[in-house]
Formats: sequence, structure tokens, C-alpha cells
Amino acid sequence: MIFSRTILIVCCISAGLFYTSCSGPAEKAGTVPARADSLPTYAADMAFLKAHTSGVIELSSRDGQSRILLSAQFQGRVMTSTASGISTPGFGWINYALIAARNKKKQFNPVGGEERWWLGPEGGQYGLYFSPGDPFDISHWQVPAFLDTLPWQVLQADSGGATFACNARFTNYSGTRFSVNAERTVRLLSRSDLQQLLGTALPEAIKFTGFTSVNRLTNTGDSAWQPGKGLLSQWLLGMFTPGPETYVIVPFHPVPGSAKLINNNYFGPIPADRLRMTDSALFFSCDGKLRSKIGISPLIAKPVAGAFDFRKNILTILLPEVSPQAPYVNSKWEQQQEPYHGDVINAYNDGPLPNGDQMGPFFELESSSPAMALDKSARGVYRQTTCHFQGDYETLRGLAKQLLGVDLDAVKLNKKTKS
Repeated sequence: MIFSRTILIVCCISAGLFYTSCSGPAEKAGTVPARADSLPTYAADMAFLKAHTSGVIELSSRDGQSRILLSAQFQGRVMTSTASGISTPGFGWINYALIAARNKKKQFNPVGGEERWWLGPEGGQYGLYFSPGDPFDISHWQVPAFLDTLPWQVLQADSGGATFACNARFTNYSGTRFSVNAERTVRLLSRSDLQQLLGTALPEAIKFTGFTSVNRLTNTGDSAWQPGKGLLSQWLLGMFTPGPETYVIVPFHPVPGSAKLINNNYFGPIPADRLRMTDSALFFSCDGKLRSKIGISPLIAKPVAGAFDFRKNILTILLPEVSPQAPYVNSKWEQQQEPYHGDVINAYNDGPLPNGDQMGPFFELESSSPAMALDKSARGVYRQTTCHFQGDYETLRGLAKQLLGVDLDAVKLNKKTKS
């Protein structure tokens, strides 16, 4: 269905840097390479995005090894990155076929990107992705255009970072109207930046890239946001390439009853061969073959999550902000008894939808800010860091132990170790 609520968007590209009309660029014809096991290089991703979209911005380290691609057309998201120059595959999942297609999808355009900015909650009585009165099912789910198809304004861009912005008005499931200004700055991180953030020295043999996004949400409406009418959260989601030996790793504080603070039933129970929980960590298989999702309560979450691809020796680390005592919006697709007992960290494994279609395949690492009860003209800020490391298995195993508190040899759900 077409998104039926009233939305006003102001998000055009600054003429001094790029220009993109709100209807998007003309599509280019031609053969589109598939992203399967033989992935395009970062250079191929960049050439493709420049050919089929506008507002592409690249950040690059001095030696050219660490690079990230940003897109103003796709709401200031990070599309992909590399730790070892342009001749190797990027870390972000990019939907080549959809980007090159002439027609946009009505509900959601999963173009990819390893960090995009969304708003929560998704479902429930205060949800933003369902029209008032509609049932909470996939056929009625609708992503607002300013989070999906409309470009954002470029406020600043150079080789080290860029800032994007957008204004929007919208209504939640309960009929509460919102007027917001969203602004996000993405910065490329140096070795010293990463070492300071991680609190550890990086082995010289490891190749790395990383970025931090600072996301600002301002209430530009006429009144304060109230819990009884619905609050918003800033929601960051990263899409990555799945694999048969790729696992999301989420450590948590081992407290009594911690299992009740982990949501593993978003789309039905997850089979035991896909999800294993110890007393202090979750291991979640992300092969892009079964639609499933997990969520971690802020009461037990640590400010770190990760993923490891055993075939490619890629360690991904996510550093979200966690506020254990703050309220978090609940995004479950139902009328909720506890709309502010939501998750701070989520992971999603893509798979076939009930109708047999599939958005990806990809997997996601996600995090959310606390629910923001902003006064008129007040601003809420949420930060997240994403980084990737490549190297030999034993070196990465040591780094994962330091950052996640987990031995990679214990991660695989089939209990086999890396050979």
C-alpha cells in the first residue's frame, strides 16, 4: 500500500556540492552484476553508485587504504567501506539490482548500506511504519519516504567527514503529529582514534577501517513530546553481506533472569542450530536464509556487539551507546503493554518473507537511542561507531577476546573451530 499519512519533506542537495532532485536521478540501463560469493570490489561499488545515483561522497585515509562511501541520495547513509584499498570487496551490502531498477518499491527500498538512520518505534500504538487502524502485518508495513526514497541535504563534506540534514513532518499510529529536523555527521577514524575508542592497541598486522556517526534529532514542532502520545528514538541499522559461516556475537551482563531480557521471537522462534546463548553472550547465525531477529534489553546490554565471518576472517565491531535505566521504545508489531521496554541492540538475519519474496539477502546489526522526550526546540544526540578488521585468524581471535570477551573458537554453532 502507499504510505497514507501526511508527510512534508524538505531535503534537497546543496547546490554548492551536489544536486539531486527529490524524484531521484535518471536510471541508467545496462547489465547489473550480482553480489554473490564473488563480490564486486570497493572500486566497482563506487563506480556503480556514481553511475546510478548522485550525491556520492568518499572519505579516505592519507594512505588510501581505509575508505568509506556515503550517499546523500540515500539519506546520508554509509554505503560501504574498505580496510585495504579499492581492489578488495567492501564491507557493506549493496542491492545492485534495486538501485539500477527503473521503478521504486512501494513499501521499502532495501538499497543496502552499512549504516542508515531511521526513527523508532516501528510497530505498536506509537509506531511510525503503520497507518492508524491498520493491522501489524507485512502487507501494511510502510517505511516513510524521508527514511527511504528522498535525498538529504549536504551541509558539509571533505575527505574526513560529511554532514547531512533533513526536515520532516509525520504522524504516528496513535495520531500524534511530529515535526523534526534530523542531522547526521559521519567521520572516518584514524588508527589513534580507534585505539582510543576501543581502549586497546591494534596489532600492526591488522587492516582496519572505522567511522563514527553523530546523529542529532530536534523537535521543531509546537509542543513537547510526551510518553502518553508517543516518543521517538534514533535507530541505526547496518546491512552486511551474510555468509554460511558468519555469526553475530552479542555479549551481555550475566545477571539472574537475563534470558527474559533477550527477545528472540520477533518473527517466530529461532531454531537451536541458529541461536545459542551462554551465560554472557549470544551467537546468532547470519546466512541470509531465515528471517529472524534478536533484541537485547538495555538492562543487560554492553556497549559493544560484533560479527565474525570465518570464511573471510572479517571481524566487525559495533560500539553503541547504552543507558541501562533509560526507557527504550518497543518496535514489536502489536498493541503493546509496555511501549517503553524495548531493545537497545538488535541483529536481523534476512530470509524469505511470508509471500516468498526476499529483500536481500543481508544481515543487520542495529542499535537505538533511548526514547527522547524532547521539549519544543530541544535536541537529542546519539552516537555510534562501526569498525572492521581483517588479518590472520589468531590475531583476530585475540582482538575479539579483548573487545567482545568471547573466544571465536567457541562461537560456531556446530562447535567446530577454525582450521
